[in-house]
Amino acid sequence: MRHDKAVITCAITGVLTDPGRHPVPVTPEELAAEAVRARDAGASVIHVHFRRQEPGMGRFPSWEPDVAAACVDAIRAAAPDLLVNMSTGVIGPDIAGPLACLRRVRPELAALNAGSLNYLKATQAGKWAWPPILFDNPVEKVKAFFDAMAEVGTVPECECFDTGILRSVDLYRQTGMLTGPLHVSLVMGVASGMPAKASWLPLLLEEMPEGAHWQSIVIGRAEVWDVHRKTAELGGDLRTGLEDTFYLPDGARATSNGPLIEALAKVARDAGREVASPAEARAILLEGAA
Repeated sequence: MRHDKAVITCAITGVLTDPGRHPVPVTPEELAAEAVRARDAGASVIHVHFRRQEPGMGRFPSWEPDVAAACVDAIRAAAPDLLVNMSTGVIGPDIAGPLACLRRVRPELAALNAGSLNYLKATQAGKWAWPPILFDNPVEKVKAFFDAMAEVGTVPECECFDTGILRSVDLYRQTGMLTGPLHVSLVMGVASGMPAKASWLPLLLEEMPEGAHWQSIVIGRAEVWDVHRKTAELGGDLRTGLEDTFYLPDGARATSNGPLIEALAKVARDAGREVASPAEARAILLEGAA
């Protein structure tokens, strides 16, 4: 689905990024301050992962509902107009933690990994960068998340790491697993998934479910900005932030989420599109939600 105004999401912190080495927010106060920076730069949606709050443990994820509530409450207090998009990604069949957090904070949107992927990366020395991981998202797990999101009034954002996962989204709709607004995120740049290549976008749009809202999530360095530009030209929504990249279009390292969002807003405007306000984004993204 194409709309004139571009909705910008800030992926504010990420999963395992070390806050001792990179400027990612961890505490509720840090998340709130970064959310305000992102909103002031043009973001209307904050995609958030929750981190452990004990000293020295901030690089690790937390699925404690109290931690989730503290983080989301702080963001909403500092920037009540923003939409919150919560991660639900977890390896393995135990999804009790993500479901508990989802029910506790009731975000407007939540990312939902729509299929499985061998999550791989190799080093220049020809070794695995980490032990090969199966990011397992079988149909019964996907359905459990769809059902829980419908229960709390959260709109699912289907993350698609390859073309087969993208094509599966329409099958979920055909079989009644997925109802309501249809949102797709094309995740590009993971080494074992779709590459961060702007030339892929027209082909991927041919496989996009009819009427879907869509955005590109682009992981990498300089290459991400070409994909963002093509996404803006083709009518998609836009996302960046310290979860996705540390690098601005000129190659400089970002010191916070603000400069990344400012650069992405410029990409939208250079493509002839205005940036949606939080109120406009709410109307665009939640249209048709129960």
